[in-house]
Order: sequence, then structure tokens, then C-alpha cells
Amino acid sequence: MAFTDKQESLVNSSYESFKQNLSGNSIFFYTFILEKAPAAKELFSFLKGSAGVQDSPQLQGHAEKVFGLVRDSAGQLRATGTVVLGDASLGAIHVQKGVVDPHFVVVKEALLQTIKKAVGDKWSAELSTAWEVAYDALATAIKKAY
Repeated sequence: MAFTDKQESLVNSSYESFKQNLSGNSIFFYTFILEKAPAAKELFSFLKGSAGVQDSPQLQGHAEKVFGLVRDSAGQLRATGTVVLGDASLGAIHVQKGVVDPHFVVVKEALLQTIKKAVGDKWSAELSTAWEVAYDALATAIKKAY
């Protein structure tokens, strides 16, 4: 099944909702991750040694990059049916940090919950599916680059 124009549009518009409260949504995203996988804290240089998730430019920048990569994946899926990493080092970075399959599952859940929070009553099964498909394609591309 091809990724549709409507799915890409849903991802793009909800990404803009995410960015409208980048600070709060970034904190929510990483707090969710650490609640599900506390040991993951050591995977993020900007969280190492901290008492918890605290707002910072690094935190916001990384969250914006993660969500932006998923948004970009939606565009690639619609245009070509596949995702190719723009940054070939992403696979190596994830290997170096010790990222494994269960981490991708937690990040996906955190991403979906963050988008759900960001869009409020605009949340739908169709929106969730669009983000899930785009995220899964990105995760597959990162794992292939291992």
C-alpha cells in the first residue's frame, strides 16, 4: 500500500502542531521515554548525569531532529515508496550508543503519544497510522545502516 498525499499532509500538519510547543513537547517526549526505559537516559548525551529531563536547547534540538526525520520519511514514502537516510552516519551513531530494537519500540510509542498530545482533538487512527508507517520506515532505514 502506497503512502498517500493525505497521510503526508497529516504528518506535516501535526508536525507543525508539535513545533508550536517545542519545549513542552520535547520534555513530554523524553519524559515518556525515560518512564518506559529509564536506562535509555545514558543513550542521550544531553541527559547523562542530569537528575531528569530538563528543558535545554540540546533536548529541543534532538526532539526536533527526531520528529523532523519522521516527517521527512513521510515525504520520501509518498514520493518514492522508500526511505533513504540523508545522514548515512545515523546507523553508526545508533550502534555506537547501543540502541537496540526495544529502544525503537519505546521511541515510537513516545513519538505517537507526543503527537497525540500536540494535536489534541485532531488525533485520529488515520493520523496515528501515518506517523507509525513513516516512523517504521525510518527505523528500518537506520537499522539497515548498522
